[in-house]
Amino acid sequence: MVEANRCLNCFDAPCTAACPTHIDVPRFIKKIASGNVAGSARSILEANVLGGSCARVCPVEVLCEGSCVMHHRAEKPIMIGRLQRYAMDNFYGRGLQIPVRQRPELPLRVACVGGGPASLGCAAELRQAGVQVTVFDKRDLAGGLNTYGVAEYKLRVSESLREIEAIQSMGVEILQREIGLEDFAALEREFDAIFLGVGLGEMHRLRIPGGDAGVMDALDLIAGYKTGEILSVGRTVAVIGCGNTAIDAAVASKRLGADEVHIVYRRGPEEMSAFGFEYEHALQEGVKFLWWRQPIALEAGTLLCAETSINEAGELVVGEMRTQLTAEVVVPAIGQSPLAEWLSSVKGIQFAKGRVVVDRATGATSHAKYFAGGDCVNGGREVVDAVADGKRAARGIAAALGVMEVAHG
Repeated sequence: MVEANRCLNCFDAPCTAACPTHIDVPRFIKKIASGNVAGSARSILEANVLGGSCARVCPVEVLCEGSCVMHHRAEKPIMIGRLQRYAMDNFYGRGLQIPVRQRPELPLRVACVGGGPASLGCAAELRQAGVQVTVFDKRDLAGGLNTYGVAEYKLRVSESLREIEAIQSMGVEILQREIGLEDFAALEREFDAIFLGVGLGEMHRLRIPGGDAGVMDALDLIAGYKTGEILSVGRTVAVIGCGNTAIDAAVASKRLGADEVHIVYRRGPEEMSAFGFEYEHALQEGVKFLWWRQPIALEAGTLLCAETSINEAGELVVGEMRTQLTAEVVVPAIGQSPLAEWLSSVKGIQFAKGRVVVDRATGATSHAKYFAGGDCVNGGREVVDAVADGKRAARGIAAALGVMEVAHG
């Protein structure tokens, strides 16, 4: 209550503008301050059906909290993320359900391919308009990266699944079924519109001599740690890359019992794509960083790295100096491949740099029946961005199908 009462309840609040799903931050905080915690959660859910997970995984330091007016007063920003987490934990802890507006069930069916945040955001928004939605997910559990790919210390599997259950309680059908190349024609016949929220493909491989032996995919490592399928890793682990996934994989390795975990990055700390707070957390967990090194070979538990530098033209240069690093397990975290080749079987969808091309206002592709959002469109951003994409696409789908109003802008 003390923190909630610090909020100035700004008109035209910059924190709300900074949120990709435009959660009305002053509104939900004011409800907490007045003791209406359930009402606070409902106002969050109106804008973001995954408000619980986003409260845990959003980089609030660069979004809502980063935009807080308290910065201009030389004061600590309102702890928006923690207040949102408090409201959502209270909501689910009391067994409450997402309110669904009373609407006639429309004779319209939409398929959402992929069970991650983009599809879930799209499905929930369409259900509020009375549209029937079926989500197809190839994995045993829905939720996409929320369930499998976000570090356990940020978001537990159970916390992701309780949101899935809440979305199912809205009437969204979720099927554990993989959609193959041959299935799209059938989907086109059976459904009035199709949303593609398929994310990205496999992690890029190292492509160095010996680069397969003792190598573990970063997302597989994180998923195995979260689900309990992986109980230990080697004593020495080298994670290649320095994005947020690399940080998550390194921290997971430490928590799985590795004595030494190094993150190996071919550039310096100024160029890393991981957020600063993620880097600081990794240091606290005991992860070590090896800057300006590029792996060039892997043999018998030894990773050979070359020194790198930037020349006068601003290009990365591989030097002659070599460093050997003991690594029983090497974990590449150097990005994921797009699924353009797989999706290219759908005739009429356009791609640019491997990403699905859409109208950013509606999520519409160049094929009249297909809409898309999330990582397959933006190349890999935050969970909240995927939810926002799904919401926009839901509005685009509703307009295309003649549904005049979709709940919540």
